[in-house]
Amino acid sequence: MNTYSRIPVAFTRGERVWVWDESGKKYLDALAGIAVNTLGHGHAKLTRAIAEQSSRLIHTSNLYRIAEQERLADKLAAISGMDGVFFCNSGCEANEAAIKLARLYGHGKGVESPGIVVMDKAFHGRTLATLSATGNRKVQQGFEPLVPGFVRVPFNDIESVRQAASHDKSVVAVLVEPIQGEGGINVSSMQYLRDLRGLCDSQGWLLMVDEVQCGLGRTGKWFVYQHAGIQPDVVLLAKGLASGVPIGACLARGAAAAVFKPGTHGSTFGGNPLACAAALATLAAIEEEGLMKNAERIGGVLLAGLREALAGRPGVTEVRGHGLMIGVELDWPCGDLVGQALEAGLLINVTMEKVIRLLPPLVMNESEARQVLSILVPLVRSFLAQPAPAMPARA
Repeated sequence: MNTYSRIPVAFTRGERVWVWDESGKKYLDALAGIAVNTLGHGHAKLTRAIAEQSSRLIHTSNLYRIAEQERLADKLAAISGMDGVFFCNSGCEANEAAIKLARLYGHGKGVESPGIVVMDKAFHGRTLATLSATGNRKVQQGFEPLVPGFVRVPFNDIESVRQAASHDKSVVAVLVEPIQGEGGINVSSMQYLRDLRGLCDSQGWLLMVDEVQCGLGRTGKWFVYQHAGIQPDVVLLAKGLASGVPIGACLARGAAAAVFKPGTHGSTFGGNPLACAAALATLAAIEEEGLMKNAERIGGVLLAGLREALAGRPGVTEVRGHGLMIGVELDWPCGDLVGQALEAGLLINVTMEKVIRLLPPLVMNESEARQVLSILVPLVRSFLAQPAPAMPARA
């Protein structure tokens, strides 16, 4: 179906941070399949784990114990501080599980119509519930009636959440991305996350953290919330968890981990042996190869380089990010830069129309980061040297 405005290129193979198209042209991948290819392309540990597992067993269903799933759940609990894990196949499914969990939690407390606080510019998925939670009208357009039960507030604004607490007694949870990816690489303050934790504690709410795009080592720690020194009640993962093999996870602790019972939620494919083997290999490589520290260091190189090169440049609103999650916001739409970068041999993305988004694989080295800068900076400067487009007049 016509659901994608595809870029006219097809890739046939990849190695680390490089991919080649059908004609043999080589590209530097600074997008990692939208934060999915954690280990880049063709990583030996990952490909070996997938090959070995596929030769033994691919799928049995959750009617039975799955040893690889149990090992992965133990590992995720150990690195996250969570108590239990539900496995699914994608980020929107992980968020869907969290929404169901919060509602069931609320009903268990006697709340007739449980509500969840969500943020402006958030993106939680494209199922009916998760697009209703998403703070992007374009994603919601045409799919009304939306799912009720969401209380929307400005991002990174604790006072607005406190007001929601005083005005809406049906609220039972907060759902937040510590760094909004699709929303434009908007980075929350660590104090905001700490304040959310304190408010949820005082109100008896669940703090549910969507780290689908920003988690799993991309910012220098396993999870962004660890920079703030807090423990959420629910953590949502997907994208980079298995470096390209589809998997999602809803992690929970304490009372939240005990909400689901047999029959209240499930997945046919979720956490099958193949996906879990790929995830275990990914997590092992992150640890063994020091990729969290590398993400922090290389992200610093990219951020510093972009800020220095674009400082004071008219048309640049802000260069922001954390680790290998970087956004360059311009004053006007810059989608044309995606095609220009492709022509120059660089894969990037533009989100929210005006934000250049970089999400490189965690294996990128400093030389490759400087190659990203050597291609991207001249393109941005050239783009900004053109006359700014006429903006539509306000009504």
